[in-house]
Amino acid sequence: MCRIGAIKSLDFVHPSMALQLMQSQQKGHDNSGFAMVMHDLGGIFENYKKLPTLSMAATDEGVRLAEDILHEAGFQRVLQWVPETNPQPGLDINAMPNYVFETFDYPKHLRNGEKKEQEDLLLDMRLKLREALEPNEEGFVYSFWPDVVTLKEIGDPRDIGTYFNLWQPDDKFTARVITAQCRQNTNYDIVRYAAHPFHLQGYTALANGENTFYLKNVEFQRKLHRGYIGFESDSQCFLYTLHYVHHELGWPLRYYKHVVTPLPFEEIEQREDREQLKAIRQSLAHLEINGPNTIIGVLPDHSMFTCCDAKKLRPVVIGRDEKTVVISSEVCGINEVLPERDWETDIYPNEREIVAIGNDLEVQRWKQ
Repeated sequence: MCRIGAIKSLDFVHPSMALQLMQSQQKGHDNSGFAMVMHDLGGIFENYKKLPTLSMAATDEGVRLAEDILHEAGFQRVLQWVPETNPQPGLDINAMPNYVFETFDYPKHLRNGEKKEQEDLLLDMRLKLREALEPNEEGFVYSFWPDVVTLKEIGDPRDIGTYFNLWQPDDKFTARVITAQCRQNTNYDIVRYAAHPFHLQGYTALANGENTFYLKNVEFQRKLHRGYIGFESDSQCFLYTLHYVHHELGWPLRYYKHVVTPLPFEEIEQREDREQLKAIRQSLAHLEINGPNTIIGVLPDHSMFTCCDAKKLRPVVIGRDEKTVVISSEVCGINEVLPERDWETDIYPNEREIVAIGNDLEVQRWKQ
């Protein structure tokens, strides 16, 4: 079983908090990997929020290929951060030769361009980089987006934290939103792309569970958008549906729940929005999910949410204090990072709601 967690704070926080959140749940996962996506960046990236940052793990040749492709497209690097690693003997980590976190300025013709043009270019460049590096396994391109950094690695989460010097907080590498998962993919081949969280155009999603409608989702999603690729994990479908419903269709977030876990027809008939809900069931039936799962998502505006499967077969809890909200697979994770909170205010979402956290940390519960 996976373990997932998310942190949203008014202050910038260091990834050590995410590691602590996940370590307390270590009996629930197999110590085969750790991955995280950071939104709303602080530290060295804070002054470059409007420019895209490339997150990649690669060989020397992979780095060369990627930088040549970006340079040819007109991107100019304005910031490079290379994490100081600590390769101690005996660490359980399948490390890559290089970890690339580079911020670029847009090509000149798009620096004052329309937002959609910039978004389309960033997606196309990430897909092009992945296609170039994939054949000979020269690298893994996780995200190329403003105000987002992604790290994925295979091995023991504790050792991964040690290798990247993430156990000791500092003010160089921080964010206001961090999502994290422990455990590499075990349904299919173990590859870095399969590790949650997954990111696409400012959207991030991760899940604790499995999707038994995976093949139905995949067959439908492949035709919807050029960015829906890979499918190394059944949980990638959760991200692609989120992106499609919210970004492509422009629907409010609350309708995401109606797409992935639609209400029974007899309940739909009793609602004022019955026509809309029936249309969703008819047109997007292949995006329905099934099986035990809890989903955590982040939107491009950095707001965060969680929801469960239609029977709530996987646990999730939300805890908070004055400055921080934490979502976790297990309450012990929140106990570790927010021990002084008022535990009586913890929220255990039910199977018929989305719990959303805004940038002011206001918590909203939307009943399906």
